[in-house]
Amino acid sequence: MKTFKQHIYIIAGLLLLSACKPEINTPKPSKGSADFSRYISIGNSLTAGYADGGLYRAGQLVSYPSIIAKQMESVGGGSFTQPLFSTDQANGSGYLSLTGFNADGTPITTPVTSNLAIRGILPVPGFGNVTLYTKYTGDINNYGVPGIKLLHIVYAPYGNLNGFYERLLTGSAPTNSTTYLDFVTAKPFTFFSNWLGNNDALGYATSGGAGDVLTDKNTFAQLYSLLISKMTASGQKGVVGTIPDVTFGPYFNTITVGAVLGAVQKANPQVQAIFINALVSGGTYAPRPATAKDLIVLTFPTSKIGQPVTTPYGTLPYGLTPYTPIDNQYVLDANEVALTQNYIQSYNETIKSIAAAKGLAVFDSYAFLNNVKQNGLIVNGVSLNLNYISGGLFSLDGIHLTPRGYAIVANEFIKAINAKYGSSIPLANVSDYNGVKFP
Repeated sequence: MKTFKQHIYIIAGLLLLSACKPEINTPKPSKGSADFSRYISIGNSLTAGYADGGLYRAGQLVSYPSIIAKQMESVGGGSFTQPLFSTDQANGSGYLSLTGFNADGTPITTPVTSNLAIRGILPVPGFGNVTLYTKYTGDINNYGVPGIKLLHIVYAPYGNLNGFYERLLTGSAPTNSTTYLDFVTAKPFTFFSNWLGNNDALGYATSGGAGDVLTDKNTFAQLYSLLISKMTASGQKGVVGTIPDVTFGPYFNTITVGAVLGAVQKANPQVQAIFINALVSGGTYAPRPATAKDLIVLTFPTSKIGQPVTTPYGTLPYGLTPYTPIDNQYVLDANEVALTQNYIQSYNETIKSIAAAKGLAVFDSYAFLNNVKQNGLIVNGVSLNLNYISGGLFSLDGIHLTPRGYAIVANEFIKAINAKYGSSIPLANVSDYNGVKFP
């Protein structure tokens, strides 16, 4: 009898657990108030799928717009065609490959130089050499062009100065005169994503403030207004991305002042500082000891530190005296960091304001990256962060994303779209996409 009662209690308990089991309601895919039948993406290298210091077929295939388009298929999204490099020239512009690690744990990267799509070099007087790539012919939905700034979208000669854009045009440099804005709007479309504007700050930052300038704030606002007005001229809906704080990436936070100084002090404990040529105000620079707020770029050749340099004061070690500071191009100093961040904040105020006026969805990549910096990110049980290589988000160039990083960005764009337009585009499975490929 006791055994029978025990069985009854067990069965009742199981029934109770079954009754309390939470229901998982997966929304039925829906387009909401948007029309995804012809989705196009506009933007720069991030949009094109650039990674590891180059544009190549494998990276193009996992661009965030292509991931978005794949998820849109269940809610009426049409075909999404990208200007892929051919399989015979799959390595495109060339890129970096991780081939090993040094004894101290630093990575060894090797340029991939086979099966490229380079068709020639065009010297442009007053500008420099432009690398030309094998022409692409056919329909285009992904208009991402590595290197393009918002500043370039109405500049008619730009098709002769950027080989990644030139390969998309029917004409050959130096005869092109089609502006990017006219090019991307030449064919009808129903929905768009826009992530232009990053390079208007990034170029200045990656050059250490020495090789580029920040786009004027008012000019940025005028061009962004023009861009969005034309993109929505026929009532199209879309999503835009704000500009992330570019100084947070591993390109600026892998080789630190502390690490460089520590390495020098192992050999010479008497060294107290490394010196940089830092922005004081306006265009005035002066040498001073570097601090943790000064950001050394990933491409800085650390072997230069301590090398003899001929000066009016005699031969002195590079980087270790105020007479031989580290070159500007290798350091985004604290004042330049602040200036870059100030401009990015202004650009983002413009983006949000214009998007709100036009009723567009917004992926706030600035807030998203800040949150990852502060708290990290866990996706499908995998911990991700902004560290170089091990963080999982950034590729070998320290600026552009891994396939996993692009999948995460795609999902953030999708979340913004769903929230704004009442759609229920399913999210991509981030686990299907890899981080940095190890040898």
